[in-house]
This record gives sequence, structure tokens and C-alpha cells, in this order.
Amino acid sequence: MSSGAPQKSSQMASGAEETPGFLDMLLQDFPAPLNPEDPLPWKAPGMVLSQEEVEGELAELAMGFLGSRKAPPLLAAALTHEAVSQLLQTDLSEFRKLPREEEEEEEEDDEEEGKAPVTLLDAQSLARSFFNRLWEVAGQWQKQVPLAAWASQRQWLVSIHAIRNTRRKMEDRHVSLPSFNQLFGLSDPVDRAYFAVFDGHGGVDAARYAAVHVHTNAARQPELPTDPAGALREAFQRTDQMFLRKAKRERLQSGTTGVCALIAGATLHVAWLGDSQVILVQQGQVVKLMEPHRPERQDEKARIEALGGFVSHMDCWRVNGTLAVSRAIGDVFQKPYVSGEADAASRALTGSEDYLLLACDGFFDVVPHQEVVGLVQSHLMRQQGSGLHVAEELVSAARERGSHDNITVMVVFLRDPQELLEGGNQGAGDPQTGGRSQDLPSSLPEPETQAPPRS
Repeated sequence: MSSGAPQKSSQMASGAEETPGFLDMLLQDFPAPLNPEDPLPWKAPGMVLSQEEVEGELAELAMGFLGSRKAPPLLAAALTHEAVSQLLQTDLSEFRKLPREEEEEEEEDDEEEGKAPVTLLDAQSLARSFFNRLWEVAGQWQKQVPLAAWASQRQWLVSIHAIRNTRRKMEDRHVSLPSFNQLFGLSDPVDRAYFAVFDGHGGVDAARYAAVHVHTNAARQPELPTDPAGALREAFQRTDQMFLRKAKRERLQSGTTGVCALIAGATLHVAWLGDSQVILVQQGQVVKLMEPHRPERQDEKARIEALGGFVSHMDCWRVNGTLAVSRAIGDVFQKPYVSGEADAASRALTGSEDYLLLACDGFFDVVPHQEVVGLVQSHLMRQQGSGLHVAEELVSAARERGSHDNITVMVVFLRDPQELLEGGNQGAGDPQTGGRSQDLPSSLPEPETQAPPRS
């Protein structure tokens, strides 16, 4: 699901795979449920969890654990969904953690503001109980695996590469989730796959949080079937609100930009905050899907100044002399100037699309959109149509062009790379000149100036 840790090699995210033997091996390694004194097979997500964080955090635990054991993706998602659903139907009050003095003060503040007080649960005990629930479901499915874990699914080729680069810490996170429906028990006939990149700043907490909770919140939006773009937009805002509460509890100051793509049937939906970006390449031409949120954008500058903030140029344009992005999840001390409200857009897919590319500003600050096509095409030619490691080459290109930032690149192929190579790409051109760029009609204003790279 989400990366959990920086990823340093490309990967293929495929669809349904054979499952025989996996449950047998799992239950051989764990022949009995955990006792209170047994060590956990995974790291608990912090000391406490709020009730609203439970579903996303437990799903992340299970998907990471099952993925590390090479579980077939569909089986992992379906097994995780069943275990999480069963646990959420039980009384979680036994895990309630007595609040500390500062948490009691926060609850009193919430009550004064008319908000429901936050219920905090002991993460360690909850993680142990959840593993035993997962173990029970695995035992039941060992006898007969439900159809949901065997259902056929579109095969996805996803190339991902992420590096710390010259930064002291890796603050990017990413999510590749072709088994979106299975993870959330969605049984309608619409196939869905979700992909995202989050670029943290001031620490990794916000980026990790977004990589766990944005898609969970999107799946639980009632409008997801009818207005997926709206569901993504609401999911970003909901995740921002949740993280701000956590940041106040735990004194966290980090933030994160983010971009996500949800492919639902034959429609692409994207949502974004800040300057992480997604582009679509169709028949060798770059299709612009979005406009990044930067402080120098005229509408963003006007919004910030109307709230009493300011935008100034130091090494680049910054909000209140600090942040180089004008929208993000987190950044508790820069709210409301740095907004948690995402933008979203949708586009019908015709089957002629080549691939999506999602990346953080560590890539896009040094590699213009129009040069992506030539770089990808050159790689496919050298690799005889294999796109598995194309993200690695794109990251290398960004490093060679002087990027010192964390770099994450994700390429989601919408057609077989071999087909792209054999048919050629009209407009692909030279790697230095790239293909032609095609902008979508948009009501979003163009930025006044091109933002320089962030330091």
C-alpha cells in the first residue's frame, strides 16, 4: 500500500495472482494467536490512535506485513478488509487509554468549541488484538478462500523509484494500490486503482500520515461512486483536519504536499495540494492535468494576503517568509495561510493514453513536462520495451540535472510499454526537446512566474 519506508528500487504492481500455499505458510509460521507476552510481528503505529485513525492505520499494518511476506495483492487486500471490518464491529472501549493532563485539556477545549472529544486508544494493545483477528480470518480462509480474493483484475505495470538524494532525511512517501476495491470491500462493478505521491517537509510525519489516510478517507466518502473527484478533495481536507489534531496532541510541526490519481472505470480523477504533480502522456503528447499551488500564483497570493499573511521572495517565493508551497496537509502553525483545501479534476480515458507520471518537486523542478516523453521513450528503446525500471532512470536524470531534494517518481502505464515502443510515439522527439504539450481547458489561473527550485 503506502511505502512505509523510502523505496530504492522499481517494482511491478500486478493484479490477481495465484494464492495456493500462502495461507498455509502464514499459519505454519504463526500456529497460534499471540499471547500478551509475545512480541508483535509488526511495529505498532505510535503510542495512541484516535478512533478515526483506526481503520487506516490497521489496514496499513496488515498490508505492509502481508506484502513483506509476498502475499498475492488481491488476497492481502481482501484479507485485510475482512480483519479490519470484524475488529471495527467490536467494542473498542477496552483499548481506551486514560488521557494525560494535556490531553484532558484538549478534550475540554473541544467541548467548549462544541466538538466531540477525541477518544484515544492504546495502539500497542490494539495492534496485538488486530493481529489475532487477522490470524483468525486466515485460519477460516485456509479452508475456503472467498471469491473476492480470487477475482480477476486488470494487470497494472507501475514503475516506482524513490531516493533520499543529498537531503539528511527521506521525507517522501508514496502509495500504489491497484486493489482499492478489495481493500475497502467495494462491490460495485467499477474497477478502481489509486496512486499517490506525498512530499513532506519539516519531518516525515505528515507525509506518512497522508499516505495512510487520504485513500482511506476517500473510500469512506458517500459521494465516491457519483463524484470521485469531490471525494478525493474531501479526503484531503479530512486528512488535514485529522493530522492537525494529532499534531497538536504530539507537538508535530511537519507538513506535506501531495498528488493522487484514482482511475475509476474509464475515468481518471486527480487531486492535489501544493507542488507535487501528475501528468498524463497520450500518444506521445503531454496532457497537463493540474496547476501546482505555489505562493506566487496570483490567486494564491491574493488568498493569503486576504487572510492577513504575506508572500515574499527570499531564495524563492514563500508564505510568511517560510514555506515555498501555499497548500499542504499539516503545517499547524501556518494555518490558514497554508490551506488544506485540495483541487481536483477529472478526464475521460479513451484507451489511447500511454501512462501517468506522478512525482514530487524534486523531479519536476529540474525536468520540464515536455522532456518526460523523450526520456521515457529512450529508456524503452534501450530496454527493448520493458518499462519496469523507467522510474529509476527518470530519478537519475533529475539528479544529473542538479536536484538535491528527495526524489520520488511513479510511472503508471496505461498501455503495454512494448506497444508504445513498437508503434512509436508521435511527438516523442528528442529527449532534450520532448514531445508537444497539450493543455486541458481549465479555469485555474496560470502562475505569474516560473518558481525556482526550493532549497
